[in-house]
Amino acid sequence: MVNFIWLGLILTGIVIAGINGRIEVVSEAAFEGAKTGVTVCFGLISILAFWLGMMRIAEDAGLLKKLQRLLSPVARFLFPDVPKDHPAMGYILSNMSANMLGLGNAATPMGIKAMQELQKLNPDPKTATPAMCTFLALNTSSITLIPTTIIAIRMNYESANAVEIVGTTLFATFVSTGAAILLDKYYRLRNRRPKIKG
Repeated sequence: MVNFIWLGLILTGIVIAGINGRIEVVSEAAFEGAKTGVTVCFGLISILAFWLGMMRIAEDAGLLKKLQRLLSPVARFLFPDVPKDHPAMGYILSNMSANMLGLGNAATPMGIKAMQELQKLNPDPKTATPAMCTFLALNTSSITLIPTTIIAIRMNYESANAVEIVGTTLFATFVSTGAAILLDKYYRLRNRRPKIKG
């Protein structure tokens, strides 16, 4: 669906530029956008390499494992239908820990593995389980302590204070995660209630 929206926007821009006799603007914008994309990517490589290296040191020092132990009671509350020792729980905790540290790229493979393991617990492979829905909501809204990628982008564009967004990011992700948990619990309770046949 998103692909069709982007295609529609691009075609609309080309048609309007053609009607106004300014089709060269489209070509210039396309090349300028491609150039900016490459420039930003190269600028991000060094910064992301630094942050990922720091997080790898933190992981080797046991910070991620301590964070996982800290999050374990929260995960048990959020995922009551996932057995405590099931591999899915380990991947869920790893994903939550990586997301909290702003490591979206590192969190993705663990998120995929968590979904694969949750699918093994699914009695109906064509329908998502409550645990899968909870995990998707948390993964999307995750509390972020250090927004590594955004800081890297701001540094690349020579922001005067690249880390000033940490407080607002923490607040925004705290609110989004709280909303996700409340909605998840609401729908879980609503779906558990027996339906009265009239």
